[in-house]
Amino acid sequence: MANNLIRSLALVGAVAFIPATTASLAQVDVNAYREIDQFMSVLERVKAEYVDQVDDATLIRGAIDGMLNSLDPHSSYLDERGFQSLMTTTDGNYGGLGLTVTMEDGAVKVIAASRETPADRAGIKSGDFITHIDGKLFYGGTLDEAVDRMRGEPGTSVRITVVRPGRDRPFDVNITRAIIDIPAVRSEVRDRVGILTVTTFNRNTTEATQAAMADIERQLGGPPTGYILDLRSNPGGLLDQAVGLSDLFLDRGEVVSQRGRRRTDIERYYARPGDAAKGVPIIVLVDAGSASAAEIVAAALQDHRRALVMGERTFGKGSVQTLIPLGRGATALRLTTARYYTPSGRSVQEGGVTPDIEVPQLSDPDFTSRTRVREADLRRHLVNEAGVEDDVIQEDGRPDPRFAATAEELEQRGIEDFQLHYALQTISRLGPVRTAAARPADR
Repeated sequence: MANNLIRSLALVGAVAFIPATTASLAQVDVNAYREIDQFMSVLERVKAEYVDQVDDATLIRGAIDGMLNSLDPHSSYLDERGFQSLMTTTDGNYGGLGLTVTMEDGAVKVIAASRETPADRAGIKSGDFITHIDGKLFYGGTLDEAVDRMRGEPGTSVRITVVRPGRDRPFDVNITRAIIDIPAVRSEVRDRVGILTVTTFNRNTTEATQAAMADIERQLGGPPTGYILDLRSNPGGLLDQAVGLSDLFLDRGEVVSQRGRRRTDIERYYARPGDAAKGVPIIVLVDAGSASAAEIVAAALQDHRRALVMGERTFGKGSVQTLIPLGRGATALRLTTARYYTPSGRSVQEGGVTPDIEVPQLSDPDFTSRTRVREADLRRHLVNEAGVEDDVIQEDGRPDPRFAATAEELEQRGIEDFQLHYALQTISRLGPVRTAAARPADR
């Protein structure tokens, strides 16, 4: 596929599914016919005179990929293999390393490593470049070719060479391939705080989150002091699941709207009455790997002042892709058809969601030197029509005088995840205040 298409061993993006229909073709004007004639002339000349014989299917596929590649990083054609891979990822069980990657200037660049996957356990981080696969240089190929070389039978290993900004020299990492069966939600209780780690937005995310919250209440014999909704390194997924997850914590109001090309192409999604969290404080943890569906949830809870958003500025993908099945076999068109907007009417495209409280991940020794990859870094990304302020897009990892501890010092104190640690401390302060405010005054 096209070089600058995001392709993932997880699924990136909020995706809306529509049934196969007979597409209505717009009237083609004279200029379009001229361009088609030009295309046919090039096609025939290549077939007749290229140094090697090329079949029609290869040339037409290349033309389709080139057309979609000229649009934006998230539109693509899915052949039978790609279509099946996408269907598998939305079901939450698929093969791979757990990497979300893109191509930049001919090299493979990591967007994020999904939590608790082989790539994550091997220490692969956002902004890493993969230059060699099993000792062989990979440069200038397609993203599909890179993914093919990294995939393999579960239990076998692949050696990748990583170039990490801030490191003096490249280093090799051996990763054992595995079937990636990521649970949509993991939960635990610490200091009477319920921690909900949402790793992806597949078909089960909302239901699994609701079940996890019920389990936390059973463990505690009642509502927790508060919830931490951990959306870090969550690359997104299904739009309806982002709406459903937001609805669990909202009692009313708009969750998100999506707007297409025409002014009348507006669809709004609303929360239904009932707050599954029973009004307890919520902190949403995000980072540069929190994208699309994850950003919908964070922005909705932020706009309704239902939660504090904490961590780093998010990825900044504010577009919706529609999966359009095509007539010939199990193939489909993944096409960007709308932008989504938060309840306050803002778009996160390019700029992302800015946390209410910015908290660096001090327990990561590479935090300050590591580069982040975001939507604004991708070629041909959609432009935010309202513009993005210069002070929103800025270099991450800058020193903050409030957070001076080093990774080594935190390790000595037994703090493995500083952002989560800070969120737990904040919840412990918010919980008693919220409880006191909700208690009827003495008469």
